[in-house]
Amino acid sequence: MNILGKRYYFFAFSLILIVSGLTLLGINGVPLSIDFTGGSLLELQFENGKTPDTATIVSIYEKSNIDDAQVTATEIGSVIIRSSFLTNEVRDEVLTTLRESSGGDITVVRFDSVGPSIGAQVTQRAAIAIAVASILVVLFIIWSFRKVENAFRYGVCAILAMVHDIAIIFSITGIGAYFFNWQIDSLFLTALLTVIGFSMQDTIVVFDRIRENSNILRRLEYEKLVNHSIVQTLQRSINTQLMTVEFLLLALALFGGVTLQEFAIVLLVGLLSGTYSSIFVAAPILVLWEKREWQTWFGRGASA
Repeated sequence: MNILGKRYYFFAFSLILIVSGLTLLGINGVPLSIDFTGGSLLELQFENGKTPDTATIVSIYEKSNIDDAQVTATEIGSVIIRSSFLTNEVRDEVLTTLRESSGGDITVVRFDSVGPSIGAQVTQRAAIAIAVASILVVLFIIWSFRKVENAFRYGVCAILAMVHDIAIIFSITGIGAYFFNWQIDSLFLTALLTVIGFSMQDTIVVFDRIRENSNILRRLEYEKLVNHSIVQTLQRSINTQLMTVEFLLLALALFGGVTLQEFAIVLLVGLLSGTYSSIFVAAPILVLWEKREWQTWFGRGASA
């Protein structure tokens, strides 16, 4: 099975998927939730046939000096209203006015409120957590492969695979935000850190097999050695992901409810990307680096 012979097809596939989603994020902006920006989220369930229209809800908020309310209807018939920070007094005032306007009872499904300073702290600490995790993983890989020639390449390729997975996650989030009004919240951060860990684990498994085979199959050409190592770990990687994680996440995405659906889908796609990148991105980049193929990308060195 010549996997590395098709490496540029894999690179192109990843590039198309990443660019499409990141383009949507660039056009529409990063959809940060109140966990990062600060603000309030109020989800209400009205009686059947008595749900006010969006304009009515927005005007009620404006009467309470809240002029940035955004109203979204859910699949279960509730209404989610996002706005700047609401105090308990303002929230009660809004609920009273909504009851009078709708002429029916209202059930508060959930109410989340985060101050602006707390949102800024969460954003800062999230960035620090991702940066520290990335640095520690690279240092670990470089130390583990210190006896292998060009050990730093393995660390760099592992980071590139991790960046690939992070880009895939943000890309799928950009697509979800455009079509389904997804937002980046604290659960998204949990999914992101989980994917980073799984991605590094799969990449290290592949790299470790390459290290073992480099001592056993010393006379084998490097590309064939890496391809042989990938084939040896392919079944293990696929079976481990499908049997232990992906089927469970798929069930959670289908039947876990609206609040967990986005988290489950992001984690599902992210873990698939982690397995994909360790086999079809990280290892091929090692071969590309070893053969210095960029020298012939634009025609230079083709005659040689």
